Amino acid sequence: MTETFSKEERAAMREAAKERKQQLNRAESLAATMTRIDSMTPEDKALALEVHRIAMSVNPDFLVKTWYGMPAYYVDGKAVVFFQDAGKFESRYCTLGFQDTAKLDDGTFWATSFALTGVNAKVEKEIVDLIKRAVGQK
Repeated sequence: MTETFSKEERAAMREAAKERKQQLNRAESLAATMTRIDSMTPEDKALALEVHRIAMSVNPDFLVKTWYGMPAYYVDGKAVVFFQDAGKFESRYCTLGFQDTAKLDDGTFWATSFALTGVNAKVEKEIVDLIKRAVGQK
């Protein structure tokens, strides 16, 4: 019999169930997220920290917490932006993703996730612009 979900996917679902049960305050939630970032490979951790820095510079009011074990940035109790490290599902690149609460709509077709292998000035500007759009800033 073929398994429906990979072991990594099952682990992410267990993490999500655990996260829903936790009642962490803002500081505890941020600390738990930073602990998760610290557990990443050095390359993924460096990218996660860049995404964190950029996200918080755009919207310091984000609630930072894990979402399926990934660093995520929340507005009004809903995940808007998340960072998936390559090690999470043994992929070849990290992902910067946006949930359906992100205000990225652009006609009938738009991207909601992006492969991320490095951050330079051009990429940082694009991430800033995406996050601003996602949270409704112009």
